[in-house]
Amino acid sequence: MLLCPVRDCRLHLEREARRVFCARGHSFDIARTGYINLLQPQDRRSRQPGDTAQAVAARRRLHDLGVTGPLIQGIAEMSRLTRDDIVLDAGCGNGDFLGTLATQTGFAGFGVDISVAAVDAAARRYPGGEWIVANADRFIPYAAATFSAVLSITARRNAAEFRRVLRAGGRLLIAIPSPDDLVELRGPGRDRVPGALEAFARDFELLAHRRVTTAAELDAAALQDVLHSIYRPIGSPPAAPLRVTFGLDLLHFRITP
Repeated sequence: MLLCPVRDCRLHLEREARRVFCARGHSFDIARTGYINLLQPQDRRSRQPGDTAQAVAARRRLHDLGVTGPLIQGIAEMSRLTRDDIVLDAGCGNGDFLGTLATQTGFAGFGVDISVAAVDAAARRYPGGEWIVANADRFIPYAAATFSAVLSITARRNAAEFRRVLRAGGRLLIAIPSPDDLVELRGPGRDRVPGALEAFARDFELLAHRRVTTAAELDAAALQDVLHSIYRPIGSPPAAPLRVTFGLDLLHFRITP
């Protein structure tokens, strides 16, 4: 299902023990932890694009504290994924959302993210999935009509590519921060739902919209992790402990004929 990311190639990639390659001779190593780096030079805006190792570690610690549990449960209930699904998480980060859902449900999970640190962390913890370093904002390196479902969890959204890689009747679940997400740390946010609906109106039909909200009392270390994970300056952190709200607007779509 993987496609060669080299510009004007896009041939299928064959797999050997330690590499993938196309018929034109383009070859990409499989890392020791199992991920494949398909990121091309023109897809980078910096030497180390995407989440930093520090942000990845901070988000993993918050997940291990149980902060993301209710949010993942909300996604599971909304998406109704089953073991028969083939699921892409575009902008998968360190893989905790996709990896947890795949473990619970048994579906085949595939994650793409631009951050090497994030994808490496995903591959280490969830070796049952396929983890790819690539820029999904430009090109998702999978063949057309590969997936039955696509997830985009607080990530950039590429409606045209999502449509291309989805099968007929495929579903798309978009999760965006709700206005009350981290309200105690950065104040009320804006409602991003109208913009998301407009972005997907041409190619997708909205099936459902639900807001999922949870809260957790965080100590000083966990508050620092939240601030690191959102790249907020760490000058004067709030007093701990502090009860912090986490919220997502979930939009469930189906591809239009």
